[in-house]
Amino acid sequence: MAHTTTTPGRPSWAHDDFLLPPPNPTQRLSLTLPTRDVHRLELHAALTTAGVAPMPGDREAIDHLSTLPDHVHTALHRWLTHTTR
Repeated sequence: MAHTTTTPGRPSWAHDDFLLPPPNPTQRLSLTLPTRDVHRLELHAALTTAGVAPMPGDREAIDHLSTLPDHVHTALHRWLTHTTR
């Protein structure tokens, strides 16, 4: 489907549908996040999923919780997601 644009300076093909090529696995970066960062991201996700969006002032508390051992983090995540593991 050809598209014309009414936005000056924007190419007409900017709205055309096209598929991106699949990612090339050999070009992936081999990065591993530190455990503390993984805990922090998972805690943010669990809080948000539980309907408790972290407030700006909660960052320090989340940072401190992220430094706790794996078994404590697992319990926090279980409590927030209401599952038993």
